[in-house]
Amino acid sequence: MLTAEENEILTRVGPQTPMGRMMRRFWLPICTSAQLPEADGDPLRMSLLGEPFVVFRDTDGQVGVLEELCMHRGVSLALGRVEQGGIRCLYHGWKFGADGTILDTPNHCNARFRERMKAPAFLVREAGGLVWAYIGPKGRQPEFPHYAFMDGPSEHGAVIRLNTPVNYLQLFEGGVDSSHVGILHSNQANPAWMNDEFTAREDEDFNPGALASGDNAPTLDIEDTAFGFHYVAKRQGPPAADGRPATSIRVTPAILPVTRIIPAPAFQFFVFEVPQSDTVTSTYIIAHGPKPIDRAEIIRIMGLKEPFWNDEDCDFRADWANRLGQDRSRMKDNWTGFDGIEQEDAVLAMSMGPILDRTREHMVAADRAVIHLRARLLESVRRHEEGEAPIAHGLDLADVRSLPDTVIAQDDRWQDLVPGNLRTGRTAMTDKARP
Repeated sequence: MLTAEENEILTRVGPQTPMGRMMRRFWLPICTSAQLPEADGDPLRMSLLGEPFVVFRDTDGQVGVLEELCMHRGVSLALGRVEQGGIRCLYHGWKFGADGTILDTPNHCNARFRERMKAPAFLVREAGGLVWAYIGPKGRQPEFPHYAFMDGPSEHGAVIRLNTPVNYLQLFEGGVDSSHVGILHSNQANPAWMNDEFTAREDEDFNPGALASGDNAPTLDIEDTAFGFHYVAKRQGPPAADGRPATSIRVTPAILPVTRIIPAPAFQFFVFEVPQSDTVTSTYIIAHGPKPIDRAEIIRIMGLKEPFWNDEDCDFRADWANRLGQDRSRMKDNWTGFDGIEQEDAVLAMSMGPILDRTREHMVAADRAVIHLRARLLESVRRHEEGEAPIAHGLDLADVRSLPDTVIAQDDRWQDLVPGNLRTGRTAMTDKARP
């Protein structure tokens, strides 16, 4: 059980908070590339770690991330015109380039003024279908992260965003809680749940809820890594081919500060729980695998559809006025009354309230990975506050993998099946770099 002080440290992400300072040392997604579909298109009003920004794609296709409010008189640039190489404020026509350069000041014709000052702008990269921003201390950014989904043909991946009015940690904790998969996600994990028996789903390469065992009380092995930790959920399985006792294992990496990799039978789901604020989280889901992927099918499995979600603003609109989207008339043949995995995860996190009071919990052995996630995040904050680099800072993460349900003999090492997780180490960035 956490103390109230620890819960505050873990959940508050503003610029003057310990967690907020630590998270600002990382490149984080701020929107998807698909949300900026064309040059000189509509700007986006985005929030990240409690701060407001405007994001736009200029005439040359370059993405800019600026402070939302115009440096002149504080009007929102999200209302502005994106044209001729920059974004122009509607109030007095000041125009700014993607790097913050002042391009025009119609009511103050002084070239030296424009050359002397710049609008607050932030480092930006596009990769893997996401727009990434670094909003931390200038000159202290790590190497840009490299994930496996950034490699290979674009048709082998699908990017989905969901904005949920809840603290990031409730969603992240759900992602490292293997015991809930066969219960909350019964519709996806076990098509025979209505008969009180287990039947494994077959031929569902894209389904992250697919399990090979009906054991809903897995034992957990947890191992720290340079990127955070990975853990294996061990479930009782049939004997191995040679007759030795066997175990079904499922390996999940937790990459600090906001990322996990969820396994599906033939694909990996990279999930980023990025705080917009203390009480709103943008979940970015990137499905990636060895063959072309049907994005519409991923959206269906996730349970995302109107009227509760759309692909434009990505906001999740369920609330208690509509019972968070639950249809209880379907519950004779639908375990939850919801439509899919991500909808179920989002709704249950929302049902806890905006920020969960973790001093009232009663944790059990199946919650060990959740407990460990909190401990590693607190450790990373402590390291950063003491002048060290936070956990996972400056890593090349391309070799980090999850592992879908796999049957191994009980005396086999599960770590040997995910060698890249332990091989991942530091880049040239020093572990003693000052914040």
